[in-house]
Amino acid sequence: MNAERTGFYALLKREVLRFIRRPRNTFVPPFITNVLYFSVFGVILGERINEIAGVPYILFILPGLIVLGAVSNAFENASFSIFHGRWNRYIEEVLTSPLSYRSMVGAFVLSSAARGVVVGALVAVIGAFFTTVGVENPLYLVAFMLVITLLFAGFGVVGGLWADDFDDLTMMNQFILRPLVFFGGVFYSLGELPATVQQVSLLNPMIYMVNGVRYGFLGVSEVDPNASLAVLTALTLGVTALNVVLFKRGYGLTD
Repeated sequence: MNAERTGFYALLKREVLRFIRRPRNTFVPPFITNVLYFSVFGVILGERINEIAGVPYILFILPGLIVLGAVSNAFENASFSIFHGRWNRYIEEVLTSPLSYRSMVGAFVLSSAARGVVVGALVAVIGAFFTTVGVENPLYLVAFMLVITLLFAGFGVVGGLWADDFDDLTMMNQFILRPLVFFGGVFYSLGELPATVQQVSLLNPMIYMVNGVRYGFLGVSEVDPNASLAVLTALTLGVTALNVVLFKRGYGLTD
């Protein structure tokens, strides 16, 4: 047990240091991107839109931008780490270690979720320079941030095992993940959509994530935060269990 715990912490530390030691790749891009988002959408458009759901527009979009940064980085970190390990064959060192499959998956998922949380916090700090940021429901905010980053870190593990080349990783992030976020109520309220479009939008899981984080910050949500948190937690546990099964079967890990 002590050997496995030591190995788990060693792998977790390696994965965390991997993105901390490269701040130009980890933190600079989301910093620049979100400064642009807040400047264009928050300041310029915000002066014309004024309020949505009773809150200033720039404050309304803040939770969505935090979700975008958090889940994108959690997914990217896990998928790239797994795929890069496969590509350069150093993941075989992990597979031949005395670690259990749960510990292996746990280290990859937790380190990637940590990156997502850090980037989400960075986006919140950037937003504080453009508007007054308060937290109405801190427990909900922490719970949703943990669940969504763990969930997308788990999805990232699946993506890293499935991808055949680096283009597949880019495709998943740019053409699947980001469109879901942008159509997840980041820049608009569901109440502004036609009834039919509203019902279709509820099939997008990002709606529940964005509204959950928005409820944590603003106390405003267009869906039930308790139901959203319960469903997302169950989904996170399911995806994590899938990660362990895939590791056990050697999916994508062995020729």
